Amino acid sequence: MLRLTKIFHFEMAHAIHGYQGPCKNIHGHSYELHVCFQSNKSVSGSIPPPGFLMDFKDLKKMVKGPVVDKLDHSLVLSEAYLAAHPGIQYDENLQVWQMEPSAENILYHIQKIIEPLLPEDLKLVHMKIYETKDSFAEWFAD
Repeated sequence: MLRLTKIFHFEMAHAIHGYQGPCKNIHGHSYELHVCFQSNKSVSGSIPPPGFLMDFKDLKKMVKGPVVDKLDHSLVLSEAYLAAHPGIQYDENLQVWQMEPSAENILYHIQKIIEPLLPEDLKLVHMKIYETKDSFAEWFAD
């Protein structure tokens, strides 16, 4: 079984509504996102020319534009957070989600964006997002 992984970096701010620790306040992270794909085809021995499942440049385009470029330098808040903090100004970099923008929910958000963009022969199998250098969440395909 072969898998391809591409790593992305972005800066994003968020706050977690209903949390009683310091993450209840707006703060930011330098995220590192690992996105792993697997072929839906059985591959053994070698891959016919050009010799790869998918060009890494194409994987980058598939994730960078619809995901990384949208999240980079944005502020993501939940509808509940905004309802509890009506004084927050809506700015062009504000994204409002129904769910809390935790590391776990960020992965679910990314999954929903990437999966419909995949070619038939590739499957999204694993994602990992580092919120700090030693704290991460992981998503695995069922």
